[in-house]
Amino acid sequence: METTKTTIWKLDPSHSELTFKVKHLMISNVKGEFQTFDGQIVSQGNDFDRAKVTATVDANSVYTNNKDRDTHLRSADFFDAGSFNSLKFEGTGFEKLDEDNYKLTGLLTIKGNTKEVSLDVDHGGLMKDPYGQEKAGFSVSGKINRKEWGLTWNAALETGGVMVSDDVRINGEFQFVKQA
Repeated sequence: METTKTTIWKLDPSHSELTFKVKHLMISNVKGEFQTFDGQIVSQGNDFDRAKVTATVDANSVYTNNKDRDTHLRSADFFDAGSFNSLKFEGTGFEKLDEDNYKLTGLLTIKGNTKEVSLDVDHGGLMKDPYGQEKAGFSVSGKINRKEWGLTWNAALETGGVMVSDDVRINGEFQFVKQA
């Protein structure tokens, strides 16, 4: 019986992004990103079904194009980056749904709180870059309720409603490099 070799895929940060959107004043979305993060996939050859996915995000790298808002997001009201400098994801399942789509489940830890999340993954395919490196591309999307991770700050509006929605939409565009 032939066994497939375990393959390690390391994140290519220069060709990856991790963004989020949150409703502000309940009328429009504010977009942000994390500028520093790392990840790895361990698969059986080029078969990603049941692969092991891990990621770490630097909480201090949050960026929304507004210095005051970024400072507030790093504070204890949100990520408390002084006490919890990283967000962590530990995959517990990577299930192939069809040729290009997967369901990624795992444990997301933010601010010391760990909860299970489920994310949709679109596998863009495999390709060799001009330098001969084999790359794998993935688009990831999902939604979490920030309050489940202790990010509870909000402000009531005198017209009704709240300043920031509880739901946070997460999107990622990731390239991984196959390790020799």
